[in-house]
Amino acid sequence: MKQINILFTGAGRRVELIQAFRQASLSLGVTIKIFGADMTFTAPALSYCDYARKVCGMRDEKYIPQLLDICKNDHIDVLIPTIDTDLLVLSQNERLFASEGVRVLISKSDKITICRDKNHTSVFFESCGLKAPRTYDDYNAYDGGYPCFIKPKDGSSSIDAFKVNTAEDLVVYSQKVENYIIQPFVDGTEYTVDIFCDFDGNPIYITPRERVAVRAGEVLKTKISNDPVMIEECMRIIDKFKPCGPMTVQLIKDRNTGENYYIEINPRYGGGAPLSMKAGARSAQALIRLVMGEKVEYQKNCCNDQSVYCRFDQSVCIDRGRDTEEIKGVIFDLDDTLYSEKSYIRSGYKKIAEYLTIPQAEEKLWEYYLKGKPAIDSYLEEISQLEKKEQCLEVYRNQSPDIRLYDGVENLLRSLKDKNIRIGIITDGRIQGQKNKIEALGIEKLVDDIIITDELGGVQFRKPNDISFRILQCRWGIPFEQMAYVGDNPEKDFQAPTQLGMKSIYFINEDGLYSKQGHSYTDTIESIKELKI
Repeated sequence: MKQINILFTGAGRRVELIQAFRQASLSLGVTIKIFGADMTFTAPALSYCDYARKVCGMRDEKYIPQLLDICKNDHIDVLIPTIDTDLLVLSQNERLFASEGVRVLISKSDKITICRDKNHTSVFFESCGLKAPRTYDDYNAYDGGYPCFIKPKDGSSSIDAFKVNTAEDLVVYSQKVENYIIQPFVDGTEYTVDIFCDFDGNPIYITPRERVAVRAGEVLKTKISNDPVMIEECMRIIDKFKPCGPMTVQLIKDRNTGENYYIEINPRYGGGAPLSMKAGARSAQALIRLVMGEKVEYQKNCCNDQSVYCRFDQSVCIDRGRDTEEIKGVIFDLDDTLYSEKSYIRSGYKKIAEYLTIPQAEEKLWEYYLKGKPAIDSYLEEISQLEKKEQCLEVYRNQSPDIRLYDGVENLLRSLKDKNIRIGIITDGRIQGQKNKIEALGIEKLVDDIIITDELGGVQFRKPNDISFRILQCRWGIPFEQMAYVGDNPEKDFQAPTQLGMKSIYFINEDGLYSKQGHSYTDTIESIKELKI
C-alpha cells in the first residue's frame, strides 16, 4: 500500500496515541495520513492529525451515516474508536463499513455488550476461571462487607465511582449513582494489562503494568510488570473474547492473598496504552503491518520489566483570538511558496529534451504531466528509449533550473530584514535538487537561515516533523509565539507550527500543486503585514 488512511473517532485528548502512530509509520517507512473526528474542532488531538472532521454526537442517528461519508470521501482504510460510548454502535454497524473497504478496529457486538454492563463483565471473568468481585445491583441485597465500591454499571474513567465505608453511606450513594452496581472493595495494587491482537483475535502483545499514580481514572505513572500469572490469565480472556485489535483489562492484586481480582474490560486503546508502546509493545507498528497484509506473531516479554513511565499535560493553541505578540521571526516554505514548482518541472523537461537532443520532447513531457501520467516513463516508452530512464532522472534531479522568485517576494524579504525580522526557509526534498533551486533563485543573501530537512538525517525529518522548526527557534532564541510560518501545503506545512505555538499563514497558490483555492501572493503579503511586525 502506498498510503494508509486512518480515522480516529472521539479524538479528544488522544495526542499520545496519534503521535505513536506517526512514529510507527516513520519507523516502518510507510506513509500514513491521520484523520481525527470529534464533535468540536477545539479537541486538542485534532491539531496533531493531518485532517480534522466534525461529527455529531455518537448517540445521534446521523452519526454512522456521517462516519460512512467521511470514510468514503477520505478513502479511509482503518477506523479506530477511542472511547467507550463509540464501541457498541460501531460494532453493530461494522458490516456497513466493511462494505466500503474500511476495517473497523472493533470486537464483536456481543463481546462489547459484556464490557458495557459490569454485571456481565463479572460473569465473563468467572467463565474464564478467574476471580472477580461479586456484583450486586441492589443496595438492600448487598452483604459483602465494608468498605465497598459503587459505580455505574456502564461507566468509564472512574466517573461516579465511589468507595463507601458504611451501610448508611451506601444508601446515600445509591441515590446519587444511576444504574449502579456494588462490589466488595479489594484492598491491593491496581494493574492494567494492555492487550493487542490481530484481526482474528490472536495475541500479539500482552503487557501488564502497575498503576502507580492515577488521576480521574487515567494513569499518570506506571511500572511494567511482566507477571507470568497475569499474562497466562489474560491468555484465557483472549481465548474467549477474541478481541480485534486493542483491549485493556483492569485487575487488583489482593494485598493479603496475592490473588488477582479482575474488574473491567475496555475493548479499545486505553488512555495509557502509549506507555506500553514506549516500553516495547509496539501495537501501532503491528497494526500498520497487519493492514499491509503481513502476519505478526506473538511477542513474548517485549517490554523491560519494572521500567517506569510517566505522563504529563501540554498545551496547544486552538484559537488565537486577538493576537498581541510581536513577530520577530518568519519562516517560509520554498516550493510553490516563494517560486512556482511547475516552472521547476518545466525546466527539468527542457533539460531532458536537451539531453535527448529532441526539441519537441519538452512539450510532450509536459503534456503527459498535465494528464497526470508519469511523464518521463510515458515519453521514453513512446519513443522506445526506456533504457535511458535513469539518465533522464539524473538530468532532471541535478539540473540548474530556470526558475525565479514570485513577484513581490524579494521586496517582502527585504522589508522584513529592514525591520530586523529574522527570516528562515524550511524545505523538504532531495538535497542537491533543493540546493540547486536555492542557488538559481539567489535567495541565500535574502534570508538568515535555510534548512533542507533531508540534510538532518533523511526523509523522516521532512514536515510535519517539527525538528527543523525547533532548530531555528534555538538558533534565533525567539519564543515560538513570536514566530510565523508561511506555506502552501495544508497536508504537511502547518501541523508542526500549530503544535509548537507558532502563527501560520496559508498561501493558497492558485498555480500550486497542493493548494485548494485561488489566492495571490500579494494577499499573503497583506497577511504578514497584519501581524505585529
